[in-house]
Amino acid sequence: MIAPTRLYNFPTTLEPLTGVRLFLALGVVFFHYQLFWALPAEAAPILNRARLGVDIFFILSGFILIHVYLTGDKAPSYWDFISARFARVYPAHFFILIGVLALTLGAGFVGVAINPNNFSIFSFLTSLFLVHAWFPTQDMANWNGPSWSLSAEWFVYLCFPAFAWIALRWRERPQWLIGLAVVMFMALDLAYRSLFGPILTEAQENLGIMLVVPEFLYGIGLYYLGQKISLSQVQASLFALFTTAAMLLAMHAQIDDRLIVALAGPFVLSLALLAKSGQRSFLSHSWVQFGGEASFALYLVHLPILMVWRNVMQKWFELEKTYRMGLPEIAVLLTLTLITAALVHIRFEQPSRRWLRHLFRQMSARRAPEKGTPLANSKPRI
Repeated sequence: MIAPTRLYNFPTTLEPLTGVRLFLALGVVFFHYQLFWALPAEAAPILNRARLGVDIFFILSGFILIHVYLTGDKAPSYWDFISARFARVYPAHFFILIGVLALTLGAGFVGVAINPNNFSIFSFLTSLFLVHAWFPTQDMANWNGPSWSLSAEWFVYLCFPAFAWIALRWRERPQWLIGLAVVMFMALDLAYRSLFGPILTEAQENLGIMLVVPEFLYGIGLYYLGQKISLSQVQASLFALFTTAAMLLAMHAQIDDRLIVALAGPFVLSLALLAKSGQRSFLSHSWVQFGGEASFALYLVHLPILMVWRNVMQKWFELEKTYRMGLPEIAVLLTLTLITAALVHIRFEQPSRRWLRHLFRQMSARRAPEKGTPLANSKPRI
């Protein structure tokens, strides 16, 4: 039964929202793989919409950041917030970007030709400082394409006080927040189509910040709406199954991207309500939870590995640049990518994150020793 409940009653850890990140990241991986594999385009039409997993990540981000940082009556310390987010997202980005730089500089020594126009110093610097999705451009971020979404996320992190101000004032009217997100999305979509032609969900490197803002706000509204809903375990399970099926069918039917993004909201909400009801699912299994935690590394590392793999195969076997990959090759490539992502997550991302958080806590203590304990390390983190 649906009934009003007390505020802020989600459990601290929302396991389904952590676990689903693995499958969203895998969707983006397979979206890029299907651009190069030997199967016909109609073999898996759902994968052509799997790139919208990034949009779901943006909605998840708004939902989770409110859950982690804004369950009280005031916004957290901006320093605590921004330093925690920097420690969360920057180490893996920096590590992989430097790796791509090393590969680019070394390509000539192994006979792989690199077009310098595709790897300019300017685009490297904008990628390094995570601003490459902030400005109009017609060029893809060749240094590491997926990092455009990280640039867009960084923009909303910097603007979080504004989102927190809106959220705290409208938290008892989540329909207003959701309505504002819808109106904002429609207005920005109209502006984007007028300026550039494609719809807003294709923004990506070209002013990707226009896409993240309404979707992030959508996630905030969904969080406060979820506070007002209580479902039994059976009801939560059925709701999750229904929203998942609806979104997957919409992706398979290749309906308008914007409608799929709209359906992604109830999907995210249903998974949070599943956790709230106490119902466990395969998304709570330990290996899925680890995959969700490592999904950020998987998302960032998969495209550089794909590009290196194809260059190596072309060089060794004297193949055309347009050669198509068979399923056995895809299986080997995916295995290599998953192992690499796990190693990056365990050996670099996690230690770097801990070190940066310790450093920032020390800096915060020196700046204001009377402020008390630092920000709690709640889970999950997006």
